[in-house]
Amino acid sequence: MKTYLKDLVEINGTKKSRRFAYFIQFLIIFSVITFSIETLPDLKPQTRVVLKAIEAFSVIIFTFEYLARIYVADSKPKFVFSFFGIVDFLAILPFYLSFGIDLRSLRLLRMFRLFRLFKLVRYNKAMHHFANAMKLAKEQIILFMIITLMLIYFAAVGIYYFENEAQPEHFSSIFSSLWWSIVTLTTVGYGDVYPITVGGRIFTFFILMIGLGIVAIPTGIISSSLTKAVEPHDDEKEDKLK
Repeated sequence: MKTYLKDLVEINGTKKSRRFAYFIQFLIIFSVITFSIETLPDLKPQTRVVLKAIEAFSVIIFTFEYLARIYVADSKPKFVFSFFGIVDFLAILPFYLSFGIDLRSLRLLRMFRLFRLFKLVRYNKAMHHFANAMKLAKEQIILFMIITLMLIYFAAVGIYYFENEAQPEHFSSIFSSLWWSIVTLTTVGYGDVYPITVGGRIFTFFILMIGLGIVAIPTGIISSSLTKAVEPHDDEKEDKLK
C-alpha cells in the first residue's frame, strides 16, 4: 500500500503519477476559479450550494494528498515543516476552520485558499528552477532586505527634518514620513505626498537615484542565481546526449 501511494503522489515519471499530477493541477486551478466566482454579488442560493460542494470535494482530495505525502515521506517531520508541506496544510486549513469559526468575521482566513496556487510549483520545472534560485540567493536577498529597510528609515528621517515645518499635516512624525519613503524608494510615486522645500526636493532627488538601484539589484541577484540553478540541469542533458 505504501509503495503504491508513493508511486502515485510522488513525481517519478510513471503513467499513474503523471495522471495524478495532472488531476491535482486541474483541481487547483478549478478550485481557485470557483473561489473567485464566490465573490460575485447576487449569486443564486443554488449556485452557492454547488460552489460549496466543489470546495468540499477539492478539500477532500487535497487532504488525501497531504496525508498520503506524510505517510510515504522518509522523514515525516521534515516534510510537514518543508515549504510544500506548509503550503499543502494552509491550502486545506480554512475549510476545516470554517466548522468552528465564522469566516465572514475572519475574512482574512479565506485568503489562505490562495496557497493552493503555490502547490503548482511542485509540478512545474521552471518554478522548481526559480525556487532553487531563491535558495541560492537567500543570503544576498536577506542582506538586501536589511539594507533596504535601513534606507527606508533613513529616507523617512531625512524628509521629516526637511518638510516637517512646511507640511506638518503630511510629515508630522517619522512614522508618518515612512509612507513617502516607501513610495519614493520603490519609484512608485503616487504624488499624494511630495516635498515643497528646496532641501526636501534635493534630498528626494538623491533618494530617487538610490531607489532606481534598489529596483535593479534584486533582479541581478535572482537572474544570476537562476542561471546557476539551471546550469546543472543543462549539464545533465548534455551528458545524456553523449
